[in-house]
Amino acid sequence: MEIATIGFAKKSARQFFESLKSAGIRRLVDIRLRNTSHLAGFTKKDDLAYFLRGLCDIEYVHEPLLAPTDEILDAYDTPGGTWEQYEQRFMALLAERRVEERLNRALFDVPAVLLCSEPKPDHCHRRLVVEYLGRAWGDVTARHL
Repeated sequence: MEIATIGFAKKSARQFFESLKSAGIRRLVDIRLRNTSHLAGFTKKDDLAYFLRGLCDIEYVHEPLLAPTDEILDAYDTPGGTWEQYEQRFMALLAERRVEERLNRALFDVPAVLLCSEPKPDHCHRRLVVEYLGRAWGDVTARHL
């Protein structure tokens, strides 16, 4: 199973939607905790669902089970917060939530992409989700758009 990932920051709407179309994506799984923030621009929940359907014929799904908590985000954003601490806490949260059991694998029956804000996957929870599912399910590979 291949799961794509994408972040919207530092991308124009054209770049973002063209990346999804050229990758053949059929479902976007939004794994942000806050998907209605004014900072989300063209990726605010209702706007994004509208654009995805109208421009690309892509289904929109919000899956908060794969989002970090406010506490994890706040700890990372405070002075002294490190990526290593964030990664540890987030992976523990995924295990605590038993996402490998609770998440419907059918979500990825079509070419799907996990969405968050970070422009690159190296310091982003979308990469951690794919790695976690790969260890839990054993048959997952990532494609970072």
